Amino acid sequence: MAKKSKNKNQEGYELILTEKPQAAMKIAYALADNVPEKKTLFGVPYYKLKHKGKDIVVVCAVGHLFSLISYEKGWPVFNVEWAPNYKIRGKSDYTKKYFNTITQLAQNARDFVIATDYDIEGELIGYNILRYIFKQHHAKRMKFSTLTKKDIIEAYENAMSDIDRGLAISGETRHILDWYYGINLSRALMNALSKAGKFKIMSIGRVQGPALNFVVEKEKKIKSFKPKPYWQVYLTVSNTHKLEVKYEKDITKEIELSKFRLLKGKKALARTERKEQHIPPGTPFDLTTLQLEAYRLFGITPSRLLQIAQKLYLAGLISYPRTSSQKLPSTIEYKKILKMLTKYTTLTKYATREKPVEGKKEDAHPAIFPTGEISKLEGDEKRIYDLIVKRFISCFCEDAILEEKKIIVEINGLKFYTQGVVVKDRGWLNVYSSKIQEKRVAELDGNVIIREIRIEEKQTQPPRRYTQASLVAELARKNLGTKATRALIIDTLFQRDYIRGKQIEATPLGIRLIDMLEKEAPIIVEEKLTRHFESEINNIEKAKKKEEKQNKVIEEARKVIEDIAKKLKSNESNIGNELLSAYNKFEEEEKSKNKIMKCPSCNEGWLTIKKSNRGKRFLACDRYPKCKQTYTLPPYGIIKKSEDICKCGFPLLITLRKGRRPWKFCFNPDCNITY
Repeated sequence: MAKKSKNKNQEGYELILTEKPQAAMKIAYALADNVPEKKTLFGVPYYKLKHKGKDIVVVCAVGHLFSLISYEKGWPVFNVEWAPNYKIRGKSDYTKKYFNTITQLAQNARDFVIATDYDIEGELIGYNILRYIFKQHHAKRMKFSTLTKKDIIEAYENAMSDIDRGLAISGETRHILDWYYGINLSRALMNALSKAGKFKIMSIGRVQGPALNFVVEKEKKIKSFKPKPYWQVYLTVSNTHKLEVKYEKDITKEIELSKFRLLKGKKALARTERKEQHIPPGTPFDLTTLQLEAYRLFGITPSRLLQIAQKLYLAGLISYPRTSSQKLPSTIEYKKILKMLTKYTTLTKYATREKPVEGKKEDAHPAIFPTGEISKLEGDEKRIYDLIVKRFISCFCEDAILEEKKIIVEINGLKFYTQGVVVKDRGWLNVYSSKIQEKRVAELDGNVIIREIRIEEKQTQPPRRYTQASLVAELARKNLGTKATRALIIDTLFQRDYIRGKQIEATPLGIRLIDMLEKEAPIIVEEKLTRHFESEINNIEKAKKKEEKQNKVIEEARKVIEDIAKKLKSNESNIGNELLSAYNKFEEEEKSKNKIMKCPSCNEGWLTIKKSNRGKRFLACDRYPKCKQTYTLPPYGIIKKSEDICKCGFPLLITLRKGRRPWKFCFNPDCNITY
């Protein structure tokens, strides 16, 4: 059993630490016997209240107040320590006022309660504040999955006697390993490029390497893909009515088509097969499936989805979103939630199951669900909230029942078919959208005459590129990264110019980086080692001697980095030259994309899209200052070159703005044509 925290001030209050300001407010109002008193210190809000006569203060930490740092120069370096962010980033860093507020409030506290998000990051935030600001070894721990009054009170009344030390130490280990990889390997790349004559922020890490490698491998398959022809054969047959059926296989050898051409006018035998299929609802949302659905339905990127879901959680509208669980335990009182949701939607009338459909995956938090509390929402927040509500309700709906009908036509041992599907009972389809599309086909039995033969020539297609959502799903499937970090890792790959586009394409820089790493230190991009360390970090949570296990994992990672460093340093010159060549090629490609037209003023340079120091966009000749020709552009939206040419001879540009139709325009100030 954990020891109670000790503090000299036995007459003081209990200090509850949260992760976000909104969480502090929710907890304060939920626990207060009356209205809590909102106060400020160093400009930071905190709350004083009484709960059953006990004095309590609630304060927030706005995420991590500490980061790892090493004061050694060069690479590889391994002597890291935790330091306040404001000391690392400078005194103007916004976290300083939170650090000072928590420090001062801790002086008069009798007991401490950690109420940060109950996950690996939240536990580490609380753990660092506990030991470096509170100067304590132990504190009570509130664990909750929603910020509703009921759950907050329950979490407080049934608080754990100590923090989840296994979760905290595994979180610390993850940060140390990420630092070892990220800082040392990124410094190696930047140093090599710098010595080749170019400065650019570059990075590579434990999960960045394999993630980029997935995209590069896909890119290479696409570029090396050679389409092959194949043929699909269709027959139009009839007795009482006509019907087109398709041969069951694709034909890959053109010579085989001759046997089909001889079938016209012959008799064949048709039969109809029927099958009833029960389709259960989808499982409750975990974060990854929510990210996939939000992208599929609304084009919302995984990182944007996480921001929206976090807002809905802090508003008390949904449960904690960073979960991999597909379970809805009865303790969340889902029947009560369904009843509350009747004020939001009439779709609850379809929820007739006693217990929800669930998946296999479990986590510290349940699957994502609406709390039943209702608030006015707009835009993407409303879309995502609606999606979560509908998915939740659908889990309590009956199976959709489909009648599948298959018409099979056989002749000379060749089998042709067509299929239809009719929804007999919509069940959960009344609530949640699906890709299921009805297709009615009339039954056909007995002898039929082959009236027409149709042959379509097609070509095999290259692999489809990843989207941000499918890449997140791939990382989750291969157990790389965490629920909270996968979307951020993909954002970083975009920021480093390693990947680009909605359908993700590896840039020349990203491809060359992977090629170089595979040659010099393939272990960086291999997923096997990354997955090994993910497993080792997770094992710390269950280990009896957690610190001892932590030290073994850190030491193993250190040896790996030292081996990589030796290989990279021995070939630093070649690495730098390869990166420089790749970056120059990338820059050239980007410039060519921005070339709108030959400059009509000097007829030598190209008009390209530029930005002023104040962010104003305009077209300018790339021979500036020799040529100072410029053209104004609209201040809003994404501007791209269209394929159309204006009657005045200038290329038309197109502006894309969210929620509005694309607008084509001519940027020639002397042109009076409107589009």
